[in-house]
Amino acid sequence: MIALKIEDLKGFTSGLFIGEVFDGWLLREASIITFNAFSIDGRIRRGYFTEQEAEESRIGELSPWRLVRPICYSLIRGKRLPESFRITLQLPIDMVEDFLQSVHPQFRAEQVGGLYLNIRYEEQALRCVTGVSLNIFTMDKRIEQGWDGEVKRFLKEKGIAYTEE
Repeated sequence: MIALKIEDLKGFTSGLFIGEVFDGWLLREASIITFNAFSIDGRIRRGYFTEQEAEESRIGELSPWRLVRPICYSLIRGKRLPESFRITLQLPIDMVEDFLQSVHPQFRAEQVGGLYLNIRYEEQALRCVTGVSLNIFTMDKRIEQGWDGEVKRFLKEKGIAYTEE
């Protein structure tokens, strides 16, 4: 687990809420504090989408960020900055499999509960904190270390400047 302080707040939030930088990720949960506290559970409500809609849009257990992004943007848009927001994104399972092949090929995707990017904005500072949940116990830290490196590589590839804390 590492904490990265984002240097360009405006650029990052633009990519997060307006652009498509994180559209390949899933939303685990979001909390946005403006004039009210808004909370979003990223789990899909069964029965809302038809099976055909879910298949066509590749909707699984969690909401794709691209579907929830406009709603979150509408909550923060305006003349005043939000007091704070917390967004937890999760890497989709097909991307988890690709990631595992590069860092620990013996590890199976079913053994990973989730690879997370926790985005936290509070007190005019934005931080990204990595997180890994495993479904098994292991002393091997290759997954955690690999995930930390993968998030840094992702941010660099997207042109997002950060400092490690």
